[in-house]
Amino acid sequence: MFVLYVAVVVILFLAYVKWRQSYWKRKNLFELDHDFLLGNMRKILTGKLAYSEEFNNIYNIIKSKKQIHGGIYAMWDPLYIPIDPALIKTILVKDFSFLKGHGVYHHPKDILSMNLFGVDGDMWRRLRVKLSPTFTSGKMKMMFETLMEKTTGFETVVGKYADTEESAPIKEISGRFTTDIIGSCAFGIECNSLENPDNEFRSQGKKALQPGMLRLTLMSIIPWWLLGNLGFKGNGMEAEIFYSNIVKETIRYRETSNVHRNDFMQLLLQLKNESNIILDDDKENYTLTVDEIIAQCFVFFVAGFETSSTTMSFALLELSQNQDVQDRLRKENEEVLEQHGGNVTYNAVMSMEYLDKVVNETLRKFPPVPVIPRVCSKDYQIPGTDVVIEKGVRVQIPVWGLHKDPDYYPNPEVFNPENFSEENKAKRPDFTFLPFGEGPRMCIGMRFGLMQTKVGLISLVRKFNFTLNDKTKMPIEMERASVVLSAKGDIWLDVTRV
Repeated sequence: MFVLYVAVVVILFLAYVKWRQSYWKRKNLFELDHDFLLGNMRKILTGKLAYSEEFNNIYNIIKSKKQIHGGIYAMWDPLYIPIDPALIKTILVKDFSFLKGHGVYHHPKDILSMNLFGVDGDMWRRLRVKLSPTFTSGKMKMMFETLMEKTTGFETVVGKYADTEESAPIKEISGRFTTDIIGSCAFGIECNSLENPDNEFRSQGKKALQPGMLRLTLMSIIPWWLLGNLGFKGNGMEAEIFYSNIVKETIRYRETSNVHRNDFMQLLLQLKNESNIILDDDKENYTLTVDEIIAQCFVFFVAGFETSSTTMSFALLELSQNQDVQDRLRKENEEVLEQHGGNVTYNAVMSMEYLDKVVNETLRKFPPVPVIPRVCSKDYQIPGTDVVIEKGVRVQIPVWGLHKDPDYYPNPEVFNPENFSEENKAKRPDFTFLPFGEGPRMCIGMRFGLMQTKVGLISLVRKFNFTLNDKTKMPIEMERASVVLSAKGDIWLDVTRV
């Protein structure tokens, strides 16, 4: 009898999967060929391709079929893939009320998951209103000196490789540099990753960006309310204990010792002790709790150190292969800094137009977040079609596919900063360059990320010349276990002083 029950359950489950995997056919929407059970995720789940690479392939297939959108399956979960820039603009901006959330796991019992990126609804709205003023240009200027202090150690480490004529693992060094910056600005702690690469801050950050296939699968197929109530931690219990203890100790020390610093943590502490913010003309009493501060510090750290370090390392990879670009960038640095008394100031960094082009072209070729996630918060009819996708269906916007589309960027594999000249930008449709997303959920830390990337590049290019070392395997492969676009292994460069 037991065997019969099992057989019935298995048959019902398989029938359910079959029905779910006909979702897009029932909607009369173009869908890609897929496997039973695994859907379109077989290459990702088996480690043959990185998530980013597979979604780039999906973009190209939909584009080749002359479609503006298509449907795929994450196992038996339907995913909607828009590729038309006008449609993407509508989804991210005009129809934002239908697609407010990122659709990533979060639960109140999982402290680290309740961050600005993860939450949605009223909590997201309150957090966004509270946190937005902490990332204005004025606040960036306030944190600029804290950031600049870390460039000395950055230059020292790279200089040792130049002096010993050893190839430099630039991805690792850049990660240590940004870890020290974010550790200082987010937690007020001197991590000293540049001196001590194996410190716990660095190792915990790496773990957070490689959650493991089992954990990702559980978050994809098991209801979040059940996971949270079972004590599941999206980033692991070790990470929650580590970051919670650091934030609580920092808060205790600053409040009991009356210590103030020009950093992100200080701004969060001010928000903790304020109230009466206005939302939609309704006055509410809302302050940040300690748990909310922990969650925001965590996401600021994890998102900030890896995205900026990968952008820096990819930029240096491209500069090492394009000496004319590197020379022109160095010349601009010298000319602009001379106008500012030889000092790297906030205004000097912001006035470097060619540096801005170089960074943007790096973000085009290697967007740290290659796919933008959204989830329907209510039933949504795709504009101009009869297709209605229900509440809970996830949307994936293939950023990397847009960035590598030759219709928008001629010779997309060629590193060309002039793609971001005013003339060339005017030729492209809106929403074909999305390294930080767009609309109300555009990355709140964009200014800070760009600032530390640019400062890091300035500090190195003005003093060193970079060329590609044979240890760097070309073409670059992408790390398959990382949630951001990151090179597999390291990027090895030869360094000489200029």
